[in-house]
Amino acid sequence: MQLDLGQKIRELRRRDGRTQEALAEALGVTSQAVSRWEAGGGYPDMEMIPSIANYFGISIDELFGYNNDRETKISAIIQKVNEYDIKHSDDGIWVEECILILRNGLAEFPQNEQLLITLADTLWEAGWRRHHGWLSYDDDGFIQYDYDHHKKNTYWSECIKVCEYLVENTKDNSVFTQAIAILVPLHRTYGEFDKAVSYAKRMPKLQQSQEFLLTEATDGRLEAEYIGEFLLESARQFSEQLVFGLIANITNFESDMPIEKIKGVISIFDLICDDGNMGAQHDFVYKLYLYLSRLQWERGYHDDAFDSLYKAFAHAKAFERLFDESEHRLTAPLVSFVKYNLGERREVVKGLPNEWPFWCNPDYSQVAKEIQADPRWKEWVAKTQE
Repeated sequence: MQLDLGQKIRELRRRDGRTQEALAEALGVTSQAVSRWEAGGGYPDMEMIPSIANYFGISIDELFGYNNDRETKISAIIQKVNEYDIKHSDDGIWVEECILILRNGLAEFPQNEQLLITLADTLWEAGWRRHHGWLSYDDDGFIQYDYDHHKKNTYWSECIKVCEYLVENTKDNSVFTQAIAILVPLHRTYGEFDKAVSYAKRMPKLQQSQEFLLTEATDGRLEAEYIGEFLLESARQFSEQLVFGLIANITNFESDMPIEKIKGVISIFDLICDDGNMGAQHDFVYKLYLYLSRLQWERGYHDDAFDSLYKAFAHAKAFERLFDESEHRLTAPLVSFVKYNLGERREVVKGLPNEWPFWCNPDYSQVAKEIQADPRWKEWVAKTQE
């Protein structure tokens, strides 16, 4: 044990770019003691072992070299959380269970970055489910979050601490970007705009993104596939930002302008997937149609609103059919090399009434009362439940 432990400490220290002095200071021992351990001339007191493992972000078993199944165990913990499918769950029953699973995992594998970023993402989602997003519009019509309310959200407070630790300590670029992607909107929600902007500026610009660079990395069929994927992802992100741009100022809804904008972004998907086969993007398009129906009803276009509801139904049905564990390909010319597998069966259509109008701002309570009083609403709901 003595020799193996010393070698392991040296390997971990060099892995992390730490000096013997830095390790000694963190443990409260002399650098000479660390040097002796690494040279095989002694070993740490047993009560110090947990602190050493914690310092390097590993389990005690791994410190002693018993790490053959470490990654398997960590993957199993994350998989168990993923099985709750928290992003698509309509309730928050999963919250405490998922967090407990991850805390137990971190007790066994202290400071493991994959477990930490999964915990952060779970806390981020839990904060919305337990406290919801309180916001309003200021005197100029611009959206504004209730900063004081959100700062009391204990899930988010912990989430920020986890993400800030990861941003400053991880050497895994994927973990780094995930943590920043959580921190930016969280600090915005707290009203801490300078922090949000400073984190956002640590990320690459659009033309340095993975999706864009892949289009320039190859040629032939593979290039065509990457371009297709880029077009679809760009259309989705552009469309989502356009919706948020509308929501950002309530005065935008004083005319038919939002209706025309939503129709416009839907037409982008029609342009790319001009044969009607939108693959996984049917998911986003049906949500656009749900929102469009709300806007049309609000402006008095009641027949158009129900036409949009049935178009949402058609796209949701097309999306649901893709959950058959098979590999699918898109067929329109610009995206004909894009392939995907959405996995095992999942019900989508039955959830439509609960998702309507998907984007909930501005307040839609009056619209809901009116449209749901129309007999056609009950007919549409019944159709989704067949």
